[in-house]
Amino acid sequence: MQYEVTATRRRPKTFDELAGQEFVATTLTSSLESGRIAHAYLFSGPRGCGKTSAARILARSLNCEKGPTAKPCGACTNCQEIGRGASMDVIEIDGASNTSVNDVRQIKDEVLFPPNSARYKVYIIDEVHMLSNSAFNALLKTIEEPPPYIVFILATTELHKVPATVKSRCQQFAFRLIPIETIAEILKKTCVEMDIDADAEALFWVARESTGSLRDAYTLFDQIVSFSDGRISANVIKEKLGLVGIDNLNALAVACVENDVAKAFGVVDERLEAGVSIEQFTIDLAGFYHSLLLIKAGITKESLLQNALERFPIKVLETLNASQIERALDLLLELYRSIRYSLSPRFELESVVSKLCILDKWVSPLELRAAIAQARSAITASTGVQVPAQQKAFSSTAEENSLSVDFRRYIANRNPPQEQTIHPDVERVLRVFRGTIVK
Repeated sequence: MQYEVTATRRRPKTFDELAGQEFVATTLTSSLESGRIAHAYLFSGPRGCGKTSAARILARSLNCEKGPTAKPCGACTNCQEIGRGASMDVIEIDGASNTSVNDVRQIKDEVLFPPNSARYKVYIIDEVHMLSNSAFNALLKTIEEPPPYIVFILATTELHKVPATVKSRCQQFAFRLIPIETIAEILKKTCVEMDIDADAEALFWVARESTGSLRDAYTLFDQIVSFSDGRISANVIKEKLGLVGIDNLNALAVACVENDVAKAFGVVDERLEAGVSIEQFTIDLAGFYHSLLLIKAGITKESLLQNALERFPIKVLETLNASQIERALDLLLELYRSIRYSLSPRFELESVVSKLCILDKWVSPLELRAAIAQARSAITASTGVQVPAQQKAFSSTAEENSLSVDFRRYIANRNPPQEQTIHPDVERVLRVFRGTIVK
């Protein structure tokens, strides 16, 4: 059989298989079971979260021979034709390449004809925000009052570009990013189905890199499977894709808190020699310190920490406080902004790593102020002398008054400013001008 990518092969076929979109699945299921079928739907949300899949499931549910039903059989002729994309009554239109009024006019002419063999004629317009304003206006009347056998399903990743006149004529469903834990669990089931051995850490990394998009996760998963020889491990991913890895980040952070600049530079050199880009190194290191900051705040959720809690070094957490970790993040974020225009990005990275090696000695302004206040309180408690919060500019009132007298004497004795002379011609003009005004 011809090879089929995982994202296409594992595309959901029922609402129960639609991952991470419980609200959408529940609402559409209830509307189908109660027979309250709208004439237009608007699906919005990030890429790869199931908008087009939900549209096809809805089309299959409407046209199933046992339907309309929330659970299409998948065995009848209509279900199979819609699954293959060969149904004459389910028309998928790419909004990015059909943006003109003429394209919409063709739809307006086609809706006058009833479906060939199915119950409903369904139009799925993907990336609908790409339509022109004229095309949207031409489509308004058709969307508002279509024939009873027509259903429009509009999908977009940029809801703000869809006119309010179109939104008001559709039932809107907002698709959300899929949780990392859900994606990791789906990838685990995919590995079992494909008879692939995979580390939990590797699958979690794929889920995290997908940033909530299941399609992106499947695409990255296929790439990793192609070079893993049936065994997906975090070490293989780190070597092939040029990643720093949590172990190397731990080694670098420990070397920094031990003030071992040579060891820290050694870790940096080893990773750069292995093919890790300076930008990727900076991103991974910033993410590592961000996770440390979350741990300091009491957060232990694995999806936020990007790794299991026990993977982070205790020595670093005990040595650095929250303000010092924030200082490290500031340095790394500034490094990432300056790398693009730097004369030598590697020098910039090594300079920041050198600063991280003395991070445990850095004191924030707030901590310095608190230490001064504490020292002032200690001196007052031990000596009984009240130390003022701000010293005066002069040590005594007599000295202040003496300086004031000297300053006033200087003002009184200085030479008065000379009067400004006026050119005779200018004075004559002014005299004439004054006489004219008087008259």
